This record gives sequence, C-alpha cells and structure tokens, in this order.
Amino acid sequence: MRLNGKVAVVTGGTRGVGAGIARAFAEAGAEVVTCARRPPEVPLKGAEFMSLDVRDPDAVHRFFAELPRVDVLVNNAGGTPHRPLTATDARRHARVVELNLTAPLTVSLAAHEHLRRTRGAIVMIGSVSGSRPSPGSAAYGAAKAGLEHLARSMAVEWAPEIRVNTLVLGMVRTELSHLHYGDEHGIAAVARTVPLGRLATPSDIGDAAVFLVSDAAAYITGASLLVHGGGERPAFLDAATAPTVIDEGEPR
Repeated sequence: MRLNGKVAVVTGGTRGVGAGIARAFAEAGAEVVTCARRPPEVPLKGAEFMSLDVRDPDAVHRFFAELPRVDVLVNNAGGTPHRPLTATDARRHARVVELNLTAPLTVSLAAHEHLRRTRGAIVMIGSVSGSRPSPGSAAYGAAKAGLEHLARSMAVEWAPEIRVNTLVLGMVRTELSHLHYGDEHGIAAVARTVPLGRLATPSDIGDAAVFLVSDAAAYITGASLLVHGGGERPAFLDAATAPTVIDEGEPR
C-alpha cells in the first residue's frame, strides 16, 4: 500500500505511537508533517516538524491555513496521567477531555476544507479504555468513548468527500511503557495477559493507519478497527474452579 503524493499531518507525531505512524507514512511514500508542543528529541526521517498546541483553536486554524494541501489527518495527540477521580477537581479532568476529545474536533474542523478538496481521510486514535471501565483514567476513557462516536458521526456528515475511521488501541510498548507497567518483568507480565502474547509496537499501529488511509480501504468509513492483540482474557476464566462449559441452560 503506497501513499505517494499524499500529504499527511500527524498530531503528537514526535514519539511513541505518533512517531510510529509518521514513520510508516513516510516509508509508504507520503509527505509527513508532525506537530506537537515540543520538537522530537531525535528528528524523524522523512517528516517535517511544526510546533503546535492542539488545544489552542486559533493556533490550529493558523497552522492549517499555512499548509498548501492535506490528504490525511491523524488525530493522535492525547494521553493522561494516572489520576483517581477524587484526587483532583473537575477542572483537571476537563483538561483531559479537552485534549483527547475537544482538540481532535478542533483539528478536524480546521483541516476540513483541505480534506474535502483532496477527498482525504481522517484517522482518530482511540483506546480500549473507551469501552471498558478505566479506574485511574476515567476522564480519558470517557473522552475516547466520545471520540469514537464523534468519528462515526463525522463519517456520515462528511461523506462522500472525507472518510473518517478510528483505530482502537490496546496496550502499546513505547519509550514511556515503564511509567504504566513497571520494569521489564512488569512489562512481560502484562504482555502475558494479551492473547497474542505481546504488547503492540508503534509500527503495528503505523501499518494499520496506512491501511485505513490507503486506497485499499476506500470503502471503509465510520469504522473502528481494534488493534489490541485479541483484547483481554475474561477474568472469570482464571477465577473459576469448574470447567467453563456453557450449555443451553447457562447464561451467556
């Protein structure tokens, strides 16, 4: 799948998942623009960096006004610290929602005319946190749930000129994995909970993003593609002491 001649903007594209997506796009032949508040520690080959705070609507509109063309937008910028609901006030939680839901809407609206002219594609970077309880990151999970709904609605409103899809990510091993999972033993233990036996790599996510914006996915819009290695093994299977046989008389 080639992206020759396409201009792709990747928000938060300087490290981790965003850098993996930017590298995959560059390797597929796209002209890549990454944006974040700070430049990457190591420049990404084949990508141009431009400074941008996606939470600043005026700056976002200026950013896209200066670009001559956009074919692809990846709304990757986001994240959250571990923060129980009662550990802070609602204003702090609202900032998480702003970054992970409001900012992708702001960026998408600013890029709309570019994408309409090029019949382009948007990829939202979602999370399994949006479909399961997320203790310690409840505002983040709520924002990611909203992001999937936003993408589906946007796909209908902006069709047929613009396709909009979501990559729903599970656990990804990045340079910051130790902050979430601990040392190498902790990461290995977490990886064993994934059916495929490992965490995703940024390149796994990049390959999926290339597919969604390529001509191979020309008839896919409003979809959520799960990139989570099979998800999570149900906890009751490990807790049960009886064989897990379900017949017609058992609840499902």
